[in-house]
Amino acid sequence: MTPDDGVDAALFRPVRTGNVFEETLARLLQAVRLGVVAPGEALPPERELASRLGVSRDVLRDAIAALTRAGYLESRRGRYGGTFVQADPPAPAPPETTPRAEDVDDVLGLRAVLEEGAVRLAAGRALSAEEREGLWSRLLETAASGPEEYRRADSRLHLALGELAGVPSLLPLLADVRDRTNALLDAIPLLEPNIVHSNAQHEAIVSAVLRGDPESAQRAAREHLEGTAALLHAFLSR
Repeated sequence: MTPDDGVDAALFRPVRTGNVFEETLARLLQAVRLGVVAPGEALPPERELASRLGVSRDVLRDAIAALTRAGYLESRRGRYGGTFVQADPPAPAPPETTPRAEDVDDVLGLRAVLEEGAVRLAAGRALSAEEREGLWSRLLETAASGPEEYRRADSRLHLALGELAGVPSLLPLLADVRDRTNALLDAIPLLEPNIVHSNAQHEAIVSAVLRGDPESAQRAAREHLEGTAALLHAFLSR
């Protein structure tokens, strides 16, 4: 299993609502926004993706067409053709109104429960060499990312940590709460000192997971999440 197989499966799981087109579009857009399919990378082939989502190819094509018109995807023909994420997808629009403090607390509280538990479980597992290498690669990728790519790389790292918890049903919840968190983060400045601090905290979390120290991993995750919460409340409080 590659480092992102579980996250990929969680986002492209079968659609189960009555709003098939809307849910299909939302799943594809979430995969782009979280960086699960990174800029310049291809979506799975149409037949495979329609099967995984449990939708008709017509519904999938309509969703892809809508995201292509919106500037998120592009279709390429030929031997190496397919549907690719645009190299520079649109930045998320800032919220029209300032989120309420209780709504911010709801998102951050759920995130704390899910992510602290996930890293504690991950640190308690006997990780394979492939899993360890994949996690460290995600850490290095995030540390090397500039401001424009940082949010997607950060999301991939947090989802990779969640995948290592070994609880597949946790991943859709983590992806959803990460998407909600990013919507809040997109409304505030991405500050260089915060990136440096965040990278140091990421390393503390990953190091604790790799040395099999659940308590230190959870403590480092809590410190990291509390820092994010403090920033959001500072900028979004009213």
